Amino acid sequence: MDQQPKKKKAAFNIIKSDPTDGHGGFGVGALSLDNVSPVFIDLEDEEVFVDIGAMHARSVVEKGIKFLPNREEVPAGDKFYWLVWVTIGRKLESPYYAGVAACEMTVNREARRGYKSLPEHVNRMDKSMKHHIIVDHMDEKSKHLLREFLKGHNEALWNASEPELKKALLEA
Repeated sequence: MDQQPKKKKAAFNIIKSDPTDGHGGFGVGALSLDNVSPVFIDLEDEEVFVDIGAMHARSVVEKGIKFLPNREEVPAGDKFYWLVWVTIGRKLESPYYAGVAACEMTVNREARRGYKSLPEHVNRMDKSMKHHIIVDHMDEKSKHLLREFLKGHNEALWNASEPELKKALLEA
């Protein structure tokens, strides 16, 4: 039986450079992950930090944990985290925090189990890349921690950000 080689299909590409650099061909319109950062909020320790490992589910928080899609299956004693996808956009004047979308995650280190909804995490990262602000489901303390972290990380980016973000993060 004569086997023909399978035709290679176009797959999602992570493109490091500008896909619209003039050629107008393959890759035009592809999204780049270059300007997205995963920001963790640890409510218990009131700590906010960036961990690029989260781009591939390899963050310090996620390592060694088997994530389950059902919150009730995770043994008691879990620690709660927000994973916030933050995208930097560019206006004519300056860069700014363009997309901010949060999703929740719990981790029980002792049991090596945790909860997260992988589809939610992927969809929220996508929404952030498309410059959506999705933080309305976060509590006030988490919003405050995130606001202070973003301001402290780069005040110029914060100042150039849209009023929608500042209002969503309870900026007076």
